[in-house]
Amino acid sequence: MKKEKNSIKRTKVITGCGLLIAVAVVLQYIEIPIPIIPSFIKLDFSDLPEIIGAFAYGPLAGVIIALIKNIIHLPASGSQFVGELSNFILGASFAFTAGMIYKYKKTKKTAVIAGICGALVMAGVSIPLNYFLIYPMYYSILNFPEPAVLGMYQAILPSTKSIFQALLIFNLPFTFVKGMLDVIFCILIYKPLSPILKGKKD
Repeated sequence: MKKEKNSIKRTKVITGCGLLIAVAVVLQYIEIPIPIIPSFIKLDFSDLPEIIGAFAYGPLAGVIIALIKNIIHLPASGSQFVGELSNFILGASFAFTAGMIYKYKKTKKTAVIAGICGALVMAGVSIPLNYFLIYPMYYSILNFPEPAVLGMYQAILPSTKSIFQALLIFNLPFTFVKGMLDVIFCILIYKPLSPILKGKKD
C-alpha cells in the first residue's frame, strides 16, 4: 500500500512538473521590452512556474523546471546558450531560495516572505553572475564588446561610467522587480492551482 501511494505521488509530481515546464517554455517566448533598460534585457514570466513548482513539490523541483525549460529553449537561442545559462542560474536561485523557506511552514504569509527572499537572492546573484561570467561571455563568445554594451546603458543614462555601475543601477532593481511580479502572480494563483498540481488541498 505504501509503495503504491509513493508511486502515485511520484506520478503526480512528474505530471505536475511536466505541465509547469510546458508553461514555462511558452512564457519564455513572450518577452516584453522595457524602455528604461537596454534592449537586450527583456521581461518575461518564465520563472513563475519555477516558484510554483518549488512551492508545490519542493525547492529541487523548481531548479529542475528551470533547467529543463532552458534546455528546451536552447535550439531557439539567439545568444548561443549564454542567455539560457543566465536564466537558469537566476531562476534556480530564485525558486530554490523560496522553496526552501516555504517547505518548513506552508502558509500564505510564509509564501510571501519566501518569495521576497527569493527575489532578493536572485537580484543579488545577478550582479556577480553578470559581471564575472555572463557579460564576459557576451564579449568573447558573441563578439559584443564591453564598450558597446556600456554604450547601450549610457544611451539611457549618460552618467553611467562602468558595467558594474550599470548592473547596480539597472539590472539589480530590474531583476528584483521581475521576481516580485512572479511572486505576486504566484500568490494569486497558487491556491486555486494547488489541488490540480497535488491532487489535494495544500
